Amino acid sequence: MKKLLTLVFVSVLGGIITLSAYKLLIDNDQTITLEATQEQPQFLNANYDAKTANLLENTALDFTVAAENTIHAVVHVKNTAIVSAPQSLEDLFFGRQSSSRAQVGTGSGVIINKDGYIITNNHVIAGSNSISITLNDNRVYEAELIGTDEKTDIALLKIDADEDLPSIPFGDSDTAKIGEWVLAVGNPFNLTSTVTAGIISAKSRDLSGTESQSFIQTDAAVNPGNSGGALVNSRGELVGINTAISSRTGSYIGYSFAVPSNIARKVIEDIMEFGDVQEGVLGVSILNRNSKEAIEKGINEIEGVYISSVEDNSGAKKAGIKNGDIIKKLDNVEISKFTDLSGYIKTKRPNDVVNVEILRGNEIKTIPVKLSKSDIISVEFINMELRNLPSKFKKENNLTEGVLVQKNENAYLYRRLGIRPGYIITKVNDIEINSVQDISKFTQKYGTDAQDKIFKLEFIDTNKRRKEVIFE
Repeated sequence: MKKLLTLVFVSVLGGIITLSAYKLLIDNDQTITLEATQEQPQFLNANYDAKTANLLENTALDFTVAAENTIHAVVHVKNTAIVSAPQSLEDLFFGRQSSSRAQVGTGSGVIINKDGYIITNNHVIAGSNSISITLNDNRVYEAELIGTDEKTDIALLKIDADEDLPSIPFGDSDTAKIGEWVLAVGNPFNLTSTVTAGIISAKSRDLSGTESQSFIQTDAAVNPGNSGGALVNSRGELVGINTAISSRTGSYIGYSFAVPSNIARKVIEDIMEFGDVQEGVLGVSILNRNSKEAIEKGINEIEGVYISSVEDNSGAKKAGIKNGDIIKKLDNVEISKFTDLSGYIKTKRPNDVVNVEILRGNEIKTIPVKLSKSDIISVEFINMELRNLPSKFKKENNLTEGVLVQKNENAYLYRRLGIRPGYIITKVNDIEINSVQDISKFTQKYGTDAQDKIFKLEFIDTNKRRKEVIFE
């Protein structure tokens, strides 16, 4: 009997110990595992509500309408040029002429009205003997070159179709904002129109180092063959003409640049109305940031651009703009650097009135300024005063290049070459001189050694004879 009771007691005790161990170890582990598999909480804005949810849903990006409205107005541009092959020793020995061959370049273009006017880049059609346009539906037309502007890299073409053509309306590039979504539409390699998306990364970009350009920068993918294509906003409005990419390989790596639509529109309207581009100038020189003088004056710390000098006989001079004034705005467009100023002025013509907001001392003033013609602008160059040629003079004399000698105090050039007021400088060291800006580039490169760096000079004398001098 005792043995039986002992066996029962041991059995009960073993069961209690086993149950306790199970509850303590196994059951607790299982609870931890279950907790670990619970759904993580959602993190929302503190002010999130149904209204916010609807707003986020309604602002979802959708480019389908913009793409549909633009792809048929972007075309493929083919430029055919006849080039001469270099002469070989065999050609020279037998007195043979060098052979000619056709060289083909391609790009894109944008139809801007139903009558068949097309914008593209000047570099797309430069040197062409013939230009053909392929529409997005693969119809092909021969194009007429209406006019070009090398400075802004814009060209205007025209095709004649049997019916109205799809076109892209102009938008206002001045109101385009950094961070705004845009589409780059091109027709590269004749593959029909291609669309990529990105945002505006920056405005008023200059790639030349002379602050003469004012591009819209975007991260929308643009590759060779897209030059001349459209940059459009989410409403399908043209805000730029795709022109360049920043690349070490020749392919897109994240930076592309477009001529703002306001500049492109003004250029083609001038070409259509006047036959060439009408350049208006404010008539001021700006002190470059980071220069020694700018650092001494604390110019790098100001918001706006600092006027270092005002051109005589300019609209700015007549309106009362002074040295030391700081330009803050032009017609309510904020100006923080020179490319902002030059980009906006490129959308204007001579005699247009621009409201210039300046800071003079501690006082803000708004002064209306009538823009002058570009031929009032002059530069000093190796003791000569050079001035832009009037557009009318260029047209009457069939000139595409040259700057006028206004004054010459360089005794060497006067005595040896006879260069005097009225002469036209056309090339320096085989560099074509189209405006005083080209002279300024040369001066910026060589500074006070500019004259010593000249090995070749080409000019037109007062009898309209072209001459060339090589310095030894």
